[in-house]
Formats: sequence, structure tokens, C-alpha cells
Amino acid sequence: MTAYLDVARWFGGKGRDHQVTDVRRVATLPGPPAVTIDVVTVRYPDGSEELYQLPLAHYAEPQERISHALVGPHTDDVLGAVHSYDAVHDREAMAVYLRAFAATAPEDTSRVGGLVFHRIAEHELDTETHSTLFSGEQSNSSVAFGDDSLLKVFRKVTPGPNPDIEVHRELTRAGSPHVAALYGWAETDEDTSEQRIDLAMIQQFLRTASDGWDLALASVRALLAEADELAEPRPGERLEDAEVVQRSGGDFAGESERLGVAVAEVHEVLRDHFPTASWGVGEVAAIADAMDARLEAQVRDLADLVPSLALHAPALREVFDAVRHLEVTPAAPVTAQRVHGDLHLGQTMRVVHNWKLVDFEGEPAKPLAERVLPDSPWRDVAGMLRSFDYAARSVERDFAEGTGDDASVLSARAAAWAERNRAAFLEGYAGDGALSPADRVLLAAYEADKAVYEIGYEARNRPGWVAIPLAALARLTGSREDTP
Repeated sequence: MTAYLDVARWFGGKGRDHQVTDVRRVATLPGPPAVTIDVVTVRYPDGSEELYQLPLAHYAEPQERISHALVGPHTDDVLGAVHSYDAVHDREAMAVYLRAFAATAPEDTSRVGGLVFHRIAEHELDTETHSTLFSGEQSNSSVAFGDDSLLKVFRKVTPGPNPDIEVHRELTRAGSPHVAALYGWAETDEDTSEQRIDLAMIQQFLRTASDGWDLALASVRALLAEADELAEPRPGERLEDAEVVQRSGGDFAGESERLGVAVAEVHEVLRDHFPTASWGVGEVAAIADAMDARLEAQVRDLADLVPSLALHAPALREVFDAVRHLEVTPAAPVTAQRVHGDLHLGQTMRVVHNWKLVDFEGEPAKPLAERVLPDSPWRDVAGMLRSFDYAARSVERDFAEGTGDDASVLSARAAAWAERNRAAFLEGYAGDGALSPADRVLLAAYEADKAVYEIGYEARNRPGWVAIPLAALARLTGSREDTP
């Protein structure tokens, strides 16, 4: 089991010393095949622990069709000598899950083999269709049942309610058009298990969906490919970059505005269905303190990798300090609410009629208790604004490396695309109202804080990309220190 864990895409401990200290069986679903669910405890040298879910399909004989998912032959305490496979790769095992969900009546629960299955939607699941495992996912495993439904199996699990299920449940019951409808979920049975753990959710399959990140990249590519022709529509006439972007056949601003509307509408439902908080002077100051602390840690840890970050630090502290000086009173507090927590273009899907948001688990690095606390909606907005910038700048990098076009011209046009779409998203999000001065202070701080995080991520994982968030800091703070 340890060997399989070490190479699994979804295992977060790769590259760190670790030890499997406990394997606890929480469920056995009736087959065939026999399907068991184990919760594996992984301990690290610093004493921290993580729990991972490993659903297994067991056979008496080797199964060549799923040999790539072999966890190993072994003697199970209950099943005897078996060959065990990661169940999400096995259509027969996934059919066991699907039948258990389908046998549960809407707005009801059923207990099967140590799991509690919940259903909430009046949707008849198609139990005749085959399952297909999505191969690109990093942190969980998603299995499509034809074009009818999608099962998400959570890999890294935490005792207590999973926020992805919580949020989808409330948005589905509220009739929100901006999420895939939740059909049900499965959790451990507290009557037979030590604690409740949410293990999987089944929801609407978005058959016509296109990934928001991919759509944005395509728009930038279209602009940069045709920009020279658009910039000079007639001999002697030269258009500004902003007008070139507007005339591009791949103009994305309309979609960005509609996406802003969708995020605002989701925030409204979350505000109505989850606890909110009113932040006073102390809570607002604590937000700025946390941003300062993250900045100081990055400056210290990246002193050799990104020395220019220290040059931005004074201007960034001014951005964060502006949060402390907001006029917050009992009559005019800063409102916090449940938010997405990790929102960017890659968490959005465009279907025929509207935009959908996905993956409401929140920032993976944060403990569950923090992810479900009320937070500022401007954190989500800042994440989207940074994502538009990343889309433009990543395509700019590709064009600069692959075409040899003038770097300054490419940069100006990529910047024009980002600014047009950032503005369109904000217009959609704000609706008929304008952002207040306080809103702008908070948004600027959250965006700068996000860029500081990005610099650390890129420096450690993709050093060639660190210039993207550094340039963003230069823009956000008015600094000219935008090189690594």
C-alpha cells in the first residue's frame, strides 16, 4: 500500500519523509466485486498527520484490464487471499457505488456496508452507463457515469463536513444556476465508525462545459495572433492596444462580465445560507497583520531565489497598512461570509447558457476549520483578477519564445487584454453599484497578498514564471522593481 501511495497523483506527501502509521477500514460495500474503503494515516517527521481515502476493489484472480491500478496481492483479514486495485479505475467497482446512490430515495438516506448515502435531488441516476475516470485531476478522483452524473472521491480527508458538499448542497437547494446540481454524497456511518468523514459526492455532469482557463487562453492567443493586422486596419492608421483588444475576434470581455455576475450571484446565495460575521477594527487589523506576516516569511525564505521581492516590501506594507486605517465602526463593519476560497479561471466552467463554479473545498493548504470560517468576498474577486493576468502573461511567454515577436509589443497587448477583462469582470460583479473606497482598499490588499503567495509558489516550482507575479506587484504598488 505504501508503494502505491508514494506514486499516486493525489498523494500530497511526495518528496517528504513519511510513514503509514494506521490503516482503518471504514466500509465494505457488497459487490461483486468486494469494495472496501480504508482511511490511511500518514505521519511526517514533524509529528503532523494526514488522512487519505483508499477505496479498493478485490478479486480472487489478477485483473489484467486494471493492472495499472494494482495496489498489491495480499491476504485480507476478512476476504482472504485477494488482488486489490484502486477502485476508481474499475468500472465494476464504480457500479457498486452508483447502485448504492441510486437505491437511496431523494431527500433520504440509506446505510450500506458502513457508509451513509444521502440523496437530495429528484434525479434518476442512470445505472446502466459505464464509468470513466478523469486522468488530469491532482488532489481528488472524479469518475463520470456517461453524460449523466459525476462522482468525486475525496482523497485527502478530514473529519467533519466537507465544504464542497456543504456549499453545493445549499446552492442546489436554492436553485442556483451557477453550480452543477448536487445529487448526493456518502459519509462514514457514525454508528459504526469513530468519526464522521465525508468521502464522496455525486452531482450533475456538465456535458457541454468548457474550462474557463482554456477559453481565456484561446482568447489571448487569438488576439496576439491577429493583433498586427488589427492594429493597422488601413495604411497609415494605427490603433491603440486597448482598441485592438476590443476588435479582436477572440474578445473575452463579454464572458468576463457574465462570469463576474455569476460570482456575485453565488456570493449572494452563500451570504443568505451560511453564517456571516461583522469584522470590527481588531479583526480587520488581524487581516493586515496576517498579510504582513506572509510577506515577511516570503522575503526571508526567498532571499536567494527572488531577492527583488525585498525591494517591493515597503510598498506592499503600505498597501496592507491601508487596511488597518479603514474607517470601521459598529455601524459600518466589514462583512465576512462563506466564500469559494480558491477561486480562479480553472475553477470555472462555461456551459451553453451560463457560467458554473466548481470545487468549493477552499484553499487546500488551510485546515478545514479555517476554510469554513466567514471570509471577505474580495478574496475570491482578487483570485479572479490575478487569474486574468496569468492567462494573458502565460500566452505572452509562449508567443515570445515561439515567434520572436517584439517583446514590448506583446507585453503591451497582453496587458491590454488583462485590463479589459479585469475591468469587465469587476463591472459584472459590482452590477449597477460602484466599488466603495473601502472595497478598493480591501481588493488591492487581497490581490497583492495573492501575488506574494504566487511568487513563493513559482520560485519553488516554476522559476521561469516568477516574473509574472513580480510584474503584478510592480503594477499594484507603483514600483518599478519587476525583475527576479
